[in-house]
Amino acid sequence: MSSEYSYDEQGQFYPFFIFTLTTIVTLPLTYSLFSPSTDATALAPRLKTTYEPEHADLIQAQRAAQKRKQRKIKRAIAVVLGWATMAGMLYLIITTQRTTTKIWNPYDILGVSESASEKQIKSHYRRLGLKFHPDKAKPDPAKNETVESLNDKWVDLTKAYQALTDEEVRNNYIQYGHPDGKQSYSIGIALPKFIVSEGNGKYVVLVYALLLGVLLPYYVGSWWYGTQRITKEGVLVESANNLFREYSENMDEGDLVTALSGGKEFQEVLKGDKAESGLAKIESRILAEGQITPFAGGLSVKDKEKLEDLDSGVRRKVLALLWAYLGRVELDDPALNSAKYLVAPIAQSLCGSFRAIALAYGNTKPILTSFYTSQRLIQAVPPNVSPLFQLPHFTPAVVKAIEGDSKTHLTVQEFMDLPDSERRSVAVGPGLLSEEQYKTAVGIATQLPYLRVEKAFFKVAGERFIIPSSLVTLVVKGRFIPPGSTNVPKVDELDLEDIDPAEDDLDALMGRKKTAKDENGKLVTKEDTKPVPPPLTFAPYYPRDHSPRWHVFLSDSKQGKMAVPPFTFTMLDKPIFTDDGTPTYHVQTWKAQFAAPPQAGTYTFVMHVVCDSYIGFDTKTEVTLTVEDASKAATMAAEDEISEPDEDSLAGQMNALKGGSVASTKPKRRKDDDDSDEDESGTEEEEDDTSETNTDTEPES
Repeated sequence: MSSEYSYDEQGQFYPFFIFTLTTIVTLPLTYSLFSPSTDATALAPRLKTTYEPEHADLIQAQRAAQKRKQRKIKRAIAVVLGWATMAGMLYLIITTQRTTTKIWNPYDILGVSESASEKQIKSHYRRLGLKFHPDKAKPDPAKNETVESLNDKWVDLTKAYQALTDEEVRNNYIQYGHPDGKQSYSIGIALPKFIVSEGNGKYVVLVYALLLGVLLPYYVGSWWYGTQRITKEGVLVESANNLFREYSENMDEGDLVTALSGGKEFQEVLKGDKAESGLAKIESRILAEGQITPFAGGLSVKDKEKLEDLDSGVRRKVLALLWAYLGRVELDDPALNSAKYLVAPIAQSLCGSFRAIALAYGNTKPILTSFYTSQRLIQAVPPNVSPLFQLPHFTPAVVKAIEGDSKTHLTVQEFMDLPDSERRSVAVGPGLLSEEQYKTAVGIATQLPYLRVEKAFFKVAGERFIIPSSLVTLVVKGRFIPPGSTNVPKVDELDLEDIDPAEDDLDALMGRKKTAKDENGKLVTKEDTKPVPPPLTFAPYYPRDHSPRWHVFLSDSKQGKMAVPPFTFTMLDKPIFTDDGTPTYHVQTWKAQFAAPPQAGTYTFVMHVVCDSYIGFDTKTEVTLTVEDASKAATMAAEDEISEPDEDSLAGQMNALKGGSVASTKPKRRKDDDDSDEDESGTEEEEDDTSETNTDTEPES
């Protein structure tokens, strides 16, 4: 038995093959292209304002260019080509005429019915022999008959006759479907024959060589080389190495800005003539005398010396552009102004890489420096300059009029806490804000998301005590209270509790429902709402849409070291504002899990809650974690479970006569309902056994 390979000469099958392959690739690409975006910047609401900063056209152009990069244009082209190919193949499938393989049937060949007897078959065969035997049949040119075709016809008739009359041949037909026994099988290849015939084979080999020998190694190599060049923070390894060499335990924000200028990513945007052109002009503008800072760009004397110590080149220009951006210095050149905004997002990503390096060292000051620098890059405010510059229309003259000669800066919250008449008296006037500008600034301030921590405590799910090395949950409860808010309602104490779900409540354990207390103190489960993104950061000078993030971490103030690394929160339980812009004052819950210390004792930490987008919106508070010895915790738990004698029993009545306590026989709520607060470390009733939390918050300096 042999095998034969046949190609799809009629084009019946290769459209199915190509259609299937294209569908496998195109459908997932189409889904990914049109699926709803999960990017917070695409889903988040915006603050309501019509304010536009200077050079808004340049900033918007860079934001639009970034969005175009994120539109997956290549993927969209691939989807269009895929659907076009599928449509073409579907057309061929519908219009191509089908040829079906004819099954060998001796009855059809002889022209007799399957119910014919052997005698009838022989008689019919003799009549056919008189007509089709080669010795008697003559070719008819009118019917395109030839001697060969007549011979083949007679052979088929003979085989059909033998298959019905000869026992051996009949057995072959019954067993193999053919009088000659087992036949060779044919393998069909769903490709047109012209691809491998008529001298085209060499082109097929060339295509395979290009695919397997050139394109595949190129893409694999590019992918591998790219992964080796980029860190998980998304910056070049060489840039991360430069930041590592610049790291110092005592770095301040100005030092970090200088360190960020060493990123190799800047060389991609400042190529050729852009590397040094306009450097002298930029430096002259940023080193001019400032109104409230020594220099217009917000540099300190130390920062100026570091700038001048650099050799002329890309890095020096980048550093000058960064100070021009932070100081909002007008450069009077469209190309230089555009470059000024272009370097800010790159510096922001490098700042995230430096934060990863600082976290590896664990020193608190560089970690906080990375967060503070991020805030100032997003808001375009120099280091050690008033947070009031975050508000629209606030110029150095306005800030100086508000703060006077004070050595400490006002935060936005402190400014908005002043009576409106007092705010107007210092901010509105000739050379300061107009009435319309003042209203715009106040309108923005009342929409900024300032988080007030209401309660923070430690707990172990399902346990009353925290023992060494257990999995501890830090629970942070807070409300977003915009600066200048009035008539803020008191927080509902029930919202400050964190109730563990029942062990048999699978939905609550899986997070699909939330366990809470109602007004009567009974446990109820509610449908858990989907997380909502906070409003996009009000950052009119930052050429990217940015969604604010909050970072929570614990530090040891005595050693100046990080105790628990930051947990990042980007989504909220409930919206901050209603549709009409009214604050909701909902209690938000953030949770972070970490391993308890391996030894029993009382540990005092400083909890930092840092927003990466707004200056002066950070909070630090002291929290205490009490870790009980495992044996002591077990003993206290066992003592709590010892029940008092029932009041209806004899022992209970005798104990009552002695003045002792008795247990009521009336039905009681579950212990979890009555003593839910005991499940949380940081309660007032069990101060000796649980972790205390000082929830008096203060802004971080």
